[in-house]
Amino acid sequence: MIFAKPGFAQEIQRFNPDTIKTIQLDSVVNIKAQKFGVETFINAIITDQSFYQAFRNMKRYNFIAENRIYTYDKKNKVDGRIYRKIKHTNQGPEKMVYLAKQDTGKVYKKNGKYQLYTIEMFDYIFMNAYKTDFVKEGPMTENKNAETNESYKDKLKTLIFAPGRPIKGLPFIGSKTQIFTANMRQYYDYAYHSGTYLDSIPVYRFKVTVKKDLSKGTKDGLMIKELTTIFDKRNFEILGRYVDMKYSNMLFDFDVQMNIETSYFGEEKLPTKITYQGNWDYPFKKEERASFLIVHKDYQAGKEK
Repeated sequence: MIFAKPGFAQEIQRFNPDTIKTIQLDSVVNIKAQKFGVETFINAIITDQSFYQAFRNMKRYNFIAENRIYTYDKKNKVDGRIYRKIKHTNQGPEKMVYLAKQDTGKVYKKNGKYQLYTIEMFDYIFMNAYKTDFVKEGPMTENKNAETNESYKDKLKTLIFAPGRPIKGLPFIGSKTQIFTANMRQYYDYAYHSGTYLDSIPVYRFKVTVKKDLSKGTKDGLMIKELTTIFDKRNFEILGRYVDMKYSNMLFDFDVQMNIETSYFGEEKLPTKITYQGNWDYPFKKEERASFLIVHKDYQAGKEK
């Protein structure tokens, strides 16, 4: 399996809620055409807007979302669980209806807020999408007029949906996301394979990984350890992405793997699965250890606003 599964050197070894295999590789791609190769994939990753647009498009639809979130103690034992089954509808004043809702363990503070900022981020990115109406928007950009906290969340959202682009305003790591610059390319290997996605869609898997023969100090200074992207062969749009990020300095320490997948419903590309495994540690805050699995299904076209 290509995405966040046991066997990746960087993956956090603990309970993984994702057990769904979605891609089967069949061969290494031997591309001889001069106009098709590594640069083709890199340019597509940097310029693509359709992957993020798939998340905006889902607001036009009625669908079911199942969200499973787990938090962990220092020994990576589960100490909190959140389960939500939600029906999103595009009609009427109530956009989100809970079909099931269950919390166990250490989830909330005494003031009712979540224990972990990671889960607050989850709410910001996904739950807000369930609640709001569909509005036609332009390409993803950073909101320069947002409050500090909201602006920070927007930057993290860019990191999730558009890795490889520069992110201004993230201390010490903003430039480390630019793994396709001339200077950064010397540290990475590139490989592409042919495969089949969801049993029927012909795809390319383009995998960027840190070179194995680098010194430990050089490897530690590289934030993105792996970036794997799945391209639909038929139109070269991005269907899936796996990113492995790890970095440590005096201010913070994080180790995160994310897997994001989309699929077609009619001619529309929409999100179907998101998984996350991550540890965050920064000053004056409790170390955060969490994972989640988000599955979207039963899409039906709603009424466009």
